[in-house]
Amino acid sequence: MTHTELHDDYSHLTPDLVISAVESLGFLSDARIFPLNSYENRVYQVGIDEAEPMIAKFYRPLRWTDAAILEEHAFSQQLANLELPVVAPWKNQDGATLHNFSGYRFALYRRQGGQAPEQDDFDQLLWLGRLLGRFHKAAQTDLFKER
Repeated sequence: MTHTELHDDYSHLTPDLVISAVESLGFLSDARIFPLNSYENRVYQVGIDEAEPMIAKFYRPLRWTDAAILEEHAFSQQLANLELPVVAPWKNQDGATLHNFSGYRFALYRRQGGQAPEQDDFDQLLWLGRLLGRFHKAAQTDLFKER
C-alpha cells in the first residue's frame, strides 16, 4: 500500500497505529490511549508525554473526500475565530489540519471538557438558544460546496 492509498475499513487501525500516527506529527506519546464515543469515525484520547492529552480523530474510510473534511476544518476555525465554543483542529507548522498515516486520514484536537446544560434552567436554555443563533449566523457567511 502506498502512502496515498487509503484503507476501506478500520481493520488495521490498532492502538499502536493510533499512537504512531500521533507521534508522526512530532508528539511523544506516553502510550495511554482511550477510545471515545463517535458514531462514524474512530476517536481516541492519546496521552502525550509531559503535556495534556490530544484527541485523535480518524475519519471513516471512503465516507468523505479530503475537500469535505478540510471544509469542515475551515468552518471550525472560522467559529473559533468568532470566539464560539468549538475546538478547531490542530495545525502543524505548515498549517495542515488533515494528516495521513498508514492508509488512514486523521486530525488532532486539543482536549476540551464540557457539560450538558440543565434542562430546567431557563437562563442556561436562553444562553444556549442565543449560542445556536450565533452558529447559524456564522454558517450563513460560507457556502458549503463539498458537504
